[in-house]
Amino acid sequence: MLQVKEPTLLDRILAKNAVVGICGLGYVGLPLALTFGEKGFPVIGFDIDQRKIDAIGQGQSYIKHIASERIAHATRAEKPLTATLDFSKASQADALILCVPTPLNANREPDMTYIENTARAIGPYVRSGQLIVLESSTYPGTTEEVVKPILEQLSGLRAGVDFFLAFSPEREDPGNPHFNTATIPKVVGGYTKQCTELACALYASAITQVVPVKGTREAELTKLLENIFRCVNIALVNEMKLLCERMNIDLWSVIDAAKTKPFGFMPFYPGPGLGGHCIPVDPFYLSWKAKEWDFRTRFIELAGEINIGMPYHVLEYVAKALNQQKKALNGAKVLVLGLAYKKDIDDLRESPSLTIIELLQAQGAEVSYNDPYFATVGKGRKYDLQMKCAPLDNLGQYDCVLIVTDHSDYDYPRIVRDSQLVVDTRNATRGIKSPKIVRC
Repeated sequence: MLQVKEPTLLDRILAKNAVVGICGLGYVGLPLALTFGEKGFPVIGFDIDQRKIDAIGQGQSYIKHIASERIAHATRAEKPLTATLDFSKASQADALILCVPTPLNANREPDMTYIENTARAIGPYVRSGQLIVLESSTYPGTTEEVVKPILEQLSGLRAGVDFFLAFSPEREDPGNPHFNTATIPKVVGGYTKQCTELACALYASAITQVVPVKGTREAELTKLLENIFRCVNIALVNEMKLLCERMNIDLWSVIDAAKTKPFGFMPFYPGPGLGGHCIPVDPFYLSWKAKEWDFRTRFIELAGEINIGMPYHVLEYVAKALNQQKKALNGAKVLVLGLAYKKDIDDLRESPSLTIIELLQAQGAEVSYNDPYFATVGKGRKYDLQMKCAPLDNLGQYDCVLIVTDHSDYDYPRIVRDSQLVVDTRNATRGIKSPKIVRC
């Protein structure tokens, strides 16, 4: 009697029968779970937030740019998306992808808490033949130095022998209309050659292009390089902005002129500070790790310092603008427009608006905010504001309206018309001529 050969992990991936487990259902994990589901894979989502689990079960979205209809369809599919708090169900998955936060601690050092806790949650349930992939932005060496030992200790299995281990950096850009999870090329690096091949096969089943690299550290550093490139160039243009203010030069028109060059120049724009999970954080991950090798990343650290200082520059500019109207910042009523870290999204992570509000309050200003995506803002890792969104129907009551996030929903001509003073950190009022406007 012929014995039926048990399908391998690669067989199950190619047949789209492999169960994909997504650990962390936030801005990275949820779209990834939906993408795999839409490509025909059965998906289990894991999270520690009951609200997310309930929302998915009800077919409701909790992220603005992801439609509820998409989640509802995924939960009703032939191979449905399910979500759970029970990490013991990790044993049911053929592949587990970890998409959890990697913030900085109070000393601007890597906080591995979420990665370590997730590895410990799935570790006892890792089984032979499983593929484990870390996607969280982190320093080179995390997959092999942090995740691998925890999984091996708790499972009793060996990476690269009994189970497969890889790193593939997330490249989500919330609100970007031109790219999505399925169309952004996926960099993949495995602990061994076979780990790389299996991880590439998994992602190639759902994503248009897969880019294999030598190993996990190369994949980890790829993400840092991408975001440090942006951080450094934003710092450059922010420093240029500070200089141009003293020289009375319009930097925005300079950038517009420079970007007409068809080669050798890429436009970056000044702003009130960096936001989002990656660009403000990733440079510090690399500079921290570099110290292990007796190397100081001076250029990268300087860029970080410049960008960190921008909210303080905004504070000084508001005080200066009020002073020119013979008003003090202490006691002034200030309305901050926009809390999100960039326009047209509902994401507060590392938003400079939060820092600016706290700085204004520390100087005695009476601060309100308006943001169409946040009815309230409470307490986070680095802030405790406890504020409600203020309406835009009586702008004249404020001594200063401060534009921090240039949402498309705002009627800027009306805002300028109805306000006493507008300080614009995003050039959102470009084209509007008014003595009320101070561009920062």
